[in-house]
Amino acid sequence: MSKNIDMKLINNYKVIDLFAGVGGIRLGFQEAFKSEASFVFSSEIDKFAKITYEANYGEIPHGDITQIEPKDIPPFDILLGGFPCQPFSNAGLKKGFDDTRGTLFFDIAKIVEFHKPKVVFLENVKGFRNHDKGNTFKVVKKTLEDLGYKVFAEVLNAKHFGVPQNRERIYIIGFFNNDVNFEFPKPLNKEINLGDILEDKVDDKYTISDKLWAGHQRRKLAHKAKGNGFGYSIFNEKSPYTSTISARYYKDGSEILIEQKDKNPRKLSPKEAGRLQGFPKNFKIVVSDTQAYKQFGNSVAVPVIEALARNIFKSLN
Repeated sequence: MSKNIDMKLINNYKVIDLFAGVGGIRLGFQEAFKSEASFVFSSEIDKFAKITYEANYGEIPHGDITQIEPKDIPPFDILLGGFPCQPFSNAGLKKGFDDTRGTLFFDIAKIVEFHKPKVVFLENVKGFRNHDKGNTFKVVKKTLEDLGYKVFAEVLNAKHFGVPQNRERIYIIGFFNNDVNFEFPKPLNKEINLGDILEDKVDDKYTISDKLWAGHQRRKLAHKAKGNGFGYSIFNEKSPYTSTISARYYKDGSEILIEQKDKNPRKLSPKEAGRLQGFPKNFKIVVSDTQAYKQFGNSVAVPVIEALARNIFKSLN
């Protein structure tokens, strides 16, 4: 960091990173807030994700958030959380806050209740909005509103923000200042294609075997005969975007295969999987290919987070 930066500007907003994974949400906020945010706490349960997080951010996240008391988390202004969506056992809006018991959102809510941060930023799969006929989302929204937050929610697609991937996610943003009028970022209309993130030379080990390729083709034909569209998806450098990369990509790569001339198609390399999520070229991959695929598949499209964070910064200021 430059020594010429006015020290008054540094650490204006203290941020915590929950369910941190490899820090994709953190990365987007760091890019948007620059020196006006400092990260004071992070939490992640997966031991391999913690290794990647430490390699890139110089800190080891704390472990299981359910075992951490809110009072043991330092004061902060912004909470980030790409929390898992497990079923809400009693999502009936009958008990408000208590409807979230037994879920990981309950742990977020306890922390929010104790610290009352300026902003709560949550990310989840698109289907979260309609989970349990919409009750799960309603419980989360009502819980935040009962804690004093004005809540905004929208589904955004990564392919509209300079990432060649069709990836829809819901973003739930709560402001403790109820006078805030937050606006979700508009699509960038930036022309991209898969070739923008592919490496020039990729190890042959990522080319799928004859046996796996034959299996993919056989399954696709079987699905087609049943009248559904399941099966492998194949792309090339001119494709405007791929399908959504998932944490299971390491298994067979079927959701995103890359066309190769006179060869079987190949999987994305781990570095390309990171680039497909908008991670920079210099992001360090220090785990096995299997773990790297899981980590990037579980992560977020960083440019979407950055666009959201810029608008949050404007609303805060």
